[in-house]
Amino acid sequence: MRVESEAQLAEAVRDAGGALAVRGGGTRPVGRCLGEPLEVGITGITLYEPGALTLVVGAGTPLAEVEAAIAAEGQRLPFEPANWGPVLGAPGVSTVGGVVAANVSGPRRVQAGACRDSLIGVRFVDGRGQVVKNGGRVMKNVTGYDLVKLMAGSWGTLGVMSEVAFKLLPAAPAQATVVIDLPAGAATVALAAALGSPFDVSGAGWVPDVGAVVRVEGLAESVAYRAGELRKLLEKFGPVRIEEEGSAAIWASLRDLEPFVGKPGDLWRFSVKPSEASEIVARLGGEVLLDWGGGLIWALLPEGAEARALAAPYSGHATCMRGAAGVTFEPEPAPIATLTTALRAQFDPRGILNPGRMG
Repeated sequence: MRVESEAQLAEAVRDAGGALAVRGGGTRPVGRCLGEPLEVGITGITLYEPGALTLVVGAGTPLAEVEAAIAAEGQRLPFEPANWGPVLGAPGVSTVGGVVAANVSGPRRVQAGACRDSLIGVRFVDGRGQVVKNGGRVMKNVTGYDLVKLMAGSWGTLGVMSEVAFKLLPAAPAQATVVIDLPAGAATVALAAALGSPFDVSGAGWVPDVGAVVRVEGLAESVAYRAGELRKLLEKFGPVRIEEEGSAAIWASLRDLEPFVGKPGDLWRFSVKPSEASEIVARLGGEVLLDWGGGLIWALLPEGAEARALAAPYSGHATCMRGAAGVTFEPEPAPIATLTTALRAQFDPRGILNPGRMG
């Protein structure tokens, strides 16, 4: 079932006789999708004010369409949404609502924050089929909830988004990447040094066949200076070079997990403490990518690998993004699980929105 207006969406949810598997462009088929498919096709830019750096857009609008429109005005989203379709084997079109639902933030998170930090407004339909806007409708026992932030990362379990609003930033006219020739396990110390520097790093990671990478963005003169200073800072860790022309391609590869596309195996995402990263990388043993600004290790492991058991001695959590794991998301600690259950009961008392998606 596909809906193309907020009224149709509200009616579909209100009249649903059972579970609904909410989807946007279908590029993030993570977790179990139970119930009748409900595709959100509410598209179009509702309001764009370049002078105010604000954008309001239908949740089903293709991300590429939004990025093209704001790029024409020399602007961009503060965060860096990824396209996981190719690596997850999902040949769909990434939508704005899907990005928000998964809180996909990308390597620039270290500088600009997560997707939810750029979200300034939202309209959604709750599990009763009622339209909620920015918490404007009075809901019993929900006073004080930041509904905008709650929707980001909820994977469609609290409500189905119809419209979202973002703050924007001017696009950076120049960028450069400092590349350090290091293996993944040794890269985290160098990346920590870069992130702790005063040079306004906008990305830090490790990419196979490239090495440890650190990005700076901004005006050309500033980028050249900061890249040069980072080179001096980091050359004690290994051979260093500065990449300018190929910088954007490096970060697109890391953001979209391109080194893992088309390769067999289970894809896992680990959120870890920096001090434990080297040990975890060694223990995992498979191919890895580091998105170190977000504290993430992406690992491609043999099918059926007991990834959570491998990472169990350490802090953090593991998410199976592609594979045969019975539970996609790390089971929540009891206090958080209690809060999550209460939130879902408030917003979706019938339990029909994406049941099973998050475990």
